Amino acid sequence: MRQLALDIALPAPPTLDNFIPGRNAELLDSLRRLVAGADRFVCIWGAPGSGRSHLLKGVIAAARETGAHAVYAAGGDASPLSGGGAGIDCLAVDDVERLDAAAQIASFNAYNALREGGGRLVAAADAPPMQLKLRADLVTRLGWGLVYEVHALSDEEKAQALRRHAAARGFGLADDVCAYLLQRVRRDMPSLLATLEALDRHSLETKRPVTVALARDLLQAAPRPGKNRDS
Repeated sequence: MRQLALDIALPAPPTLDNFIPGRNAELLDSLRRLVAGADRFVCIWGAPGSGRSHLLKGVIAAARETGAHAVYAAGGDASPLSGGGAGIDCLAVDDVERLDAAAQIASFNAYNALREGGGRLVAAADAPPMQLKLRADLVTRLGWGLVYEVHALSDEEKAQALRRHAAARGFGLADDVCAYLLQRVRRDMPSLLATLEALDRHSLETKRPVTVALARDLLQAAPRPGKNRDS
């Protein structure tokens, strides 16, 4: 049980493949094209919990698999931008609304360097570019490429994804178990799916069906880090 609890606390690293698209299929396709070099500049925005950070980290992971020098920078720690984009093939800038004055200048310079050098950039924010309180020239650059809103999954879409994942693993997920997981587990999909997989393993080891009681036993043994607000 202890190992299962640890597994719940360690969801799979974010990738484009394990992002549940919901209403974001076109956006996901554009990000795959960006990795391939067909699209070069994409800005995404959405509410907390919509999956912005998951998508940016997924882009970086996919770009690195192609051998590209791919760098992730978040607004709270913009140190990766200090080189002004030099030598970077693919750059992801998360939480751009949190960039301080120096980081905004570095982001502007990085955008220009990537544009001139054939690189790619994806940025994420909590609002559309034109609503961000940033340098006017940086706002303009962010709006030059493709701009997408990231639509958070509804509870029903999350439930459907959980049922599909359970079916792929060879078991059915009852409505009451699904509702229990949505109420008790961190609400980002990687955490929900990691919990579902741990629940499946626990079911097989104990030879008990997947029920609310089994889910309760598992979650009571797991750490309680608080609900996730993944951006």
